This record gives sequence, C-alpha cells and structure tokens, in this order.
Amino acid sequence: MRPETQTEPLAALIGFEEHGPLVGILVGSESDREAMEPAFAELDQRGITHEFQVLSAHRDPRGVAEYASTAALRGVRVVICGAGMAAALPGVVASYTELPVIGVPLRSSKSVGDGMDALLSIVQMPPGVPVACVSIDGSRNAAILAARILAQGGAISPESS
Repeated sequence: MRPETQTEPLAALIGFEEHGPLVGILVGSESDREAMEPAFAELDQRGITHEFQVLSAHRDPRGVAEYASTAALRGVRVVICGAGMAAALPGVVASYTELPVIGVPLRSSKSVGDGMDALLSIVQMPPGVPVACVSIDGSRNAAILAARILAQGGAISPESS
C-alpha cells in the first residue's frame, strides 16, 4: 500500500467535530419542524445535544446519504427521522448508517391515512435495515427512546434519562 493511500481516510476526518451533537434529527420538509418540537424540548430538558436538518429522501437523496454516512464521524449516536406520507426518510437513513434510527410517523394534510400510511411505511422495513418506530406524531417518545439508547452506551448518565 502506498503511504499517501494510508493517509486518505485521515484526510476525510478533517472538518468533523470531535464532540458533535449526540442526536441527529431529520425531517423531509421544513413544515415538519413543528411536529418535532417536543423532541427538541425533551432533549434540551435532558441536556442532550442535538442537531436538526431538513433533508428529503426524494428531493435530495445524495444529501441524505451523505448526512447518514458521516453522522457517526460527527459524534451523532442516534438519529431521529420525522416523516409523513411515504415516510422513506427513516429507512433511507438506516440504509446508510450503523447508528440506531428512530422513525416518527407524521400526520400530513396531504395524507390519505392521517399518519397511518407513514406508520406502516416505517414499520415495514426489510430485513437488515432496522428502524425503531414510535407513535404517530410521537417525537417526544422518540427523544426519550434516544436518551435511553444513549444511556446504554454511557454517552449520558442514567440519571438524566
């Protein structure tokens, strides 16, 4: 192996934060932000750092792939994905990372199933692409589950969960 080839993976780490947010929260549309507010509040109350991004699995699949495949390098340990209708975002994220992914099915004014379509999309992941799923519009429970996952790995103290 050539010496310069050995350093290429190290070069890829430049620019990543050593101590980034522990939880990544993704939604496919800015209009989904309000439904995720209970998760932000729960994580803030517990002192768990988090980041929020709008990335659509349909409109920006490369952006989703990049986010998911680099999340662990930035310090993220759990990803929460809010998604409505076809709810592809949690499954796509799970296909690009080894991190735990929690799906939050969201109601949508455009949905024919009042969130049931999103719930069924999230819980029916194929073998090898696990996604945990909470209740429809259950972003607070997703944050609590994320805190419990983090506590198992020692990322946070059990007292804060």
